[in-house]
Amino acid sequence: MSQPILRPVRSYVLRQGRLTSGQQRAFDQFWSRFGVAAEPTSLNLPELFGNDQPVWLEIGCGNGTALAESADRYPERNFLGIEVHTPGVGHLLQRLAAQNSHNARILQQDALEVLRHRLADQSLAGVCVFFPDPWPKKRHHKRRLVQQGFAQLIAHKLQPGGILHLATDWEPYAEQMLAVLSAEPRLRNMATGDHGYVPRPPDRPLTRFEQRGQALGHPVRDMIFQRIAADMAP
Repeated sequence: MSQPILRPVRSYVLRQGRLTSGQQRAFDQFWSRFGVAAEPTSLNLPELFGNDQPVWLEIGCGNGTALAESADRYPERNFLGIEVHTPGVGHLLQRLAAQNSHNARILQQDALEVLRHRLADQSLAGVCVFFPDPWPKKRHHKRRLVQQGFAQLIAHKLQPGGILHLATDWEPYAEQMLAVLSAEPRLRNMATGDHGYVPRPPDRPLTRFEQRGQALGHPVRDMIFQRIAADMAP
């Protein structure tokens, strides 16, 4: 009897929607400038960006508000965004072209595949995950991005001293994130209070997901963890 085909559990569902004419033009004109082909090969980050600046990865960058603002604010850093939803990528392409960014690239590929197969260990200065899908129903919790395996991958990919910054407006997911990341010995929580969260950093751009959560009365939780050196891990 043949073995069943095991399909990986995705942390997202593709809801592509329709591209506006402007987004389609952005793909036609600017994908070759900012886009990165979804391939199984390893990424050479200095070659991709044309320099040795530190690289920050944003997973699930949506319509690119945070990534575009960060790229504009920090020209001394490089930013790699991962987003599978095509209209959001089109919007980000428009934004990056309008502000003439030279330090941003975009991947349309599963984030876990990129972390596992395309990024070298200790290649990232920072990773941002802002308002990932909370998958609120209990039977869907297995789809949540932030799980033990994700924490281990991030710990491998961050350079010592590198930063993992997460934000969510879904309290049960915030609690899970905090528990999972606190259990990873190579990550240190940078919060100073007992609750484990940090105040919203002023340099984190306000996203539409955060605005929607605020309108619904959801408290927004920010978490910042630092990758500690191997000889400091317990």
